[in-house]
Amino acid sequence: MQKNQQKIVLIGGPGTGKTTVLNALKEKGFFCFDEVSRAVTLKAREKGIEQLFLTEPLLFSKMLLEGREEQYSDALNSKENLVFFDRGIPDVYAYLNYFKTDYPSFFIEKSKEFKYDIVFHFSPWKEIHTTDNERYESFEESIAIDKFLIKAYSELGYRIITIPFGPANERTNYIINSLSCDL
Repeated sequence: MQKNQQKIVLIGGPGTGKTTVLNALKEKGFFCFDEVSRAVTLKAREKGIEQLFLTEPLLFSKMLLEGREEQYSDALNSKENLVFFDRGIPDVYAYLNYFKTDYPSFFIEKSKEFKYDIVFHFSPWKEIHTTDNERYESFEESIAIDKFLIKAYSELGYRIITIPFGPANERTNYIINSLSCDL
C-alpha cells in the first residue's frame, strides 16, 4: 500500500473529454482506472436491459458505487504514487440528485469515507460533445448534470480545478503540470 499516494479524480458531465484525457495519461504511463458505468451498462445489456440507469436507477447506482469502491481499494493496494480515476464515488449521488431519485444515506457516507486528493473538472464543451450507445445525454443534459457534480464535490469540501478547453494533449499536459506543482 502506498502511503503518500495521490488519488486524482476527473469529473464533469458526459462528453466533456475526461476519457480522452485519461487515455492520454495512460499512454504516458500513468496508472488509471476507467469509468465503471460503461461496463455496468454493457453487463445489463447482455441481460436484456437496455438502459439500466433509466429502468432501475438505484440498482445501477449501487453497482456503480461497488465498482468505484473496488477501484479505490485496488488503488490503495497498488504501489503507484499517482492514481487517476475517470469519475469518483460522489458522482453516483450527484447523478441520483440530478434525476431526483431518493436514495439511502450510504451513498453520501461512502463519498465521505473514500476521499480523493485532487479533483480536475471538465466543463461541458459543445464542440466535443457526442453521444453513443452508453452516453445518451444531450449537451443540455450534460450542462445540468455538471452543476450537480460541482455541487456534490463542493459540499464535500473539495477544491475543484477546472481544465481549460483545448486539444487533448494540452489538457493532459495541464494536469501533469498542475501535479508537478502539487507534489
